Amino acid sequence: MKKVLVSLLCFTGVFCSIKVTAQTEIKVEDVARHVGDSVKIITKIYGGRYFDQSPGTPTLLNAGAAYPKSPLTLYISAVVRKKFATAPEEMYKGKAVIIFGKIIMFKDKPEIVVYGVEQILLGK
Repeated sequence: MKKVLVSLLCFTGVFCSIKVTAQTEIKVEDVARHVGDSVKIITKIYGGRYFDQSPGTPTLLNAGAAYPKSPLTLYISAVVRKKFATAPEEMYKGKAVIIFGKIIMFKDKPEIVVYGVEQILLGK
Protein backbone atom coordinates (compact mmCIF):
# COMPACT_ATOMS: atom_id res chain seq x y z
CA MET A 1 0.00 0.00 0.00
CA LYS A 2 2.85 2.37 0.85
CA LYS A 3 4.53 1.75 -2.52
CA VAL A 4 1.28 2.40 -4.36
CA LEU A 5 0.76 5.69 -2.50
CA VAL A 6 4.35 6.81 -3.10
CA SER A 7 4.10 5.86 -6.79
CA LEU A 8 0.81 7.72 -7.11
CA LEU A 9 2.25 10.84 -5.48
CA CYS A 10 5.34 10.73 -7.71
CA PHE A 11 3.23 10.32 -10.84
CA THR A 12 0.93 13.14 -9.78
CA GLY A 13 3.93 15.40 -9.11
CA VAL A 14 5.42 14.66 -12.54
CA PHE A 15 2.06 15.16 -14.24
CA CYS A 16 1.49 18.47 -12.45
CA SER A 17 4.94 19.80 -13.28
CA ILE A 18 4.46 18.88 -16.95
CA LYS A 19 1.08 20.57 -17.02
CA VAL A 20 2.42 23.74 -15.38
CA THR A 21 5.24 24.11 -17.91
CA ALA A 22 3.14 23.21 -20.96
CA GLN A 23 2.62 26.26 -23.11
CA THR A 24 0.43 26.91 -26.10
CA GLU A 25 2.14 28.39 -29.16
CA ILE A 26 0.22 31.42 -30.43
CA LYS A 27 0.68 34.22 -32.94
CA VAL A 28 1.63 37.59 -31.50
CA GLU A 29 -1.52 39.09 -33.08
CA ASP A 30 -3.63 36.78 -30.88
CA VAL A 31 -2.16 37.71 -27.48
CA ALA A 32 -5.22 39.70 -26.37
CA ARG A 33 -7.30 36.50 -26.63
CA HIS A 34 -4.92 34.58 -24.37
CA VAL A 35 -4.75 36.76 -21.25
CA GLY A 36 -3.96 34.55 -18.27
CA ASP A 37 -2.45 31.81 -20.44
CA SER A 38 1.16 30.65 -20.44
CA VAL A 39 2.26 30.84 -24.05
CA LYS A 40 5.09 30.51 -26.53
CA ILE A 41 5.31 33.25 -29.16
CA ILE A 42 7.66 33.49 -32.13
CA THR A 43 7.93 37.10 -33.26
CA LYS A 44 10.28 40.00 -33.86
CA ILE A 45 11.38 42.66 -31.38
CA TYR A 46 10.90 46.04 -33.04
CA GLY A 47 12.55 48.13 -30.36
CA GLY A 48 12.65 48.83 -26.70
CA ARG A 49 13.59 51.34 -24.08
CA TYR A 50 15.40 51.35 -20.77
CA PHE A 51 13.68 53.75 -18.39
CA ASP A 52 16.68 54.57 -16.22
CA GLN A 53 15.01 57.68 -14.75
CA SER A 54 11.69 55.99 -13.90
CA PRO A 55 10.80 54.30 -10.61
CA GLY A 56 12.04 50.71 -10.70
CA THR A 57 14.10 51.43 -13.85
CA PRO A 58 12.26 48.94 -16.08
CA THR A 59 13.08 47.90 -19.63
CA LEU A 60 10.20 47.54 -22.09
CA LEU A 61 10.51 45.65 -25.37
CA ASN A 62 8.00 46.01 -28.23
CA ALA A 63 7.10 42.65 -29.76
CA GLY A 64 5.22 42.19 -33.02
CA ALA A 65 5.32 45.82 -34.19
CA ALA A 66 6.90 49.16 -33.35
CA TYR A 67 5.58 51.27 -30.47
CA PRO A 68 2.78 52.35 -30.11
CA LYS A 69 1.22 49.65 -32.31
CA SER A 70 3.01 46.68 -30.73
CA PRO A 71 0.52 43.96 -29.78
CA LEU A 72 2.74 42.80 -26.89
CA THR A 73 5.10 44.46 -24.45
CA LEU A 74 7.80 42.58 -22.56
CA TYR A 75 8.49 44.03 -19.10
CA ILE A 76 11.96 43.46 -17.65
CA SER A 77 12.63 44.70 -14.11
CA ALA A 78 15.98 46.21 -13.09
CA VAL A 79 16.84 43.05 -11.12
CA VAL A 80 16.25 40.79 -14.14
CA ARG A 81 17.96 43.24 -16.52
CA LYS A 82 21.23 42.71 -14.63
CA LYS A 83 21.14 39.01 -15.61
CA PHE A 84 21.41 39.81 -19.34
CA ALA A 85 24.93 39.89 -20.82
CA THR A 86 23.95 42.85 -23.04
CA ALA A 87 21.23 45.47 -22.64
CA PRO A 88 18.02 43.70 -23.78
CA GLU A 89 16.79 46.70 -25.81
CA GLU A 90 20.01 46.46 -27.86
CA MET A 91 20.47 42.68 -27.86
CA TYR A 92 17.03 41.84 -29.30
CA LYS A 93 16.23 44.91 -31.46
CA GLY A 94 15.34 43.81 -34.97
CA LYS A 95 15.76 40.13 -34.13
CA ALA A 96 13.40 37.19 -34.29
CA VAL A 97 12.80 35.74 -30.83
CA ILE A 98 10.90 33.00 -29.06
CA ILE A 99 9.12 34.29 -25.97
CA PHE A 100 7.77 32.15 -23.13
CA GLY A 101 5.52 33.54 -20.42
CA LYS A 102 2.11 34.31 -19.02
CA ILE A 103 0.11 37.07 -20.67
CA ILE A 104 -1.30 39.73 -18.37
CA MET A 105 -3.00 43.03 -19.05
CA PHE A 106 -1.31 46.26 -17.99
CA LYS A 107 -3.09 49.53 -18.77
CA ASP A 108 -5.35 47.70 -21.26
CA LYS A 109 -2.37 46.28 -23.17
CA PRO A 110 -1.08 42.68 -23.26
CA GLU A 111 2.23 42.21 -21.48
CA ILE A 112 4.57 39.43 -20.41
CA VAL A 113 6.70 39.97 -17.34
CA VAL A 114 10.16 38.52 -17.89
CA TYR A 115 11.48 36.83 -14.74
CA GLY A 116 14.57 35.27 -16.31
CA VAL A 117 16.85 35.38 -19.34
CA GLU A 118 15.59 31.94 -20.43
CA GLN A 119 12.16 33.40 -21.31
CA ILE A 120 13.55 35.12 -24.42
CA LEU A 121 15.49 33.03 -26.91
CA LEU A 122 16.97 34.23 -30.19
CA GLY A 123 15.05 32.73 -33.09
CA LYS A 124 16.20 31.89 -36.59
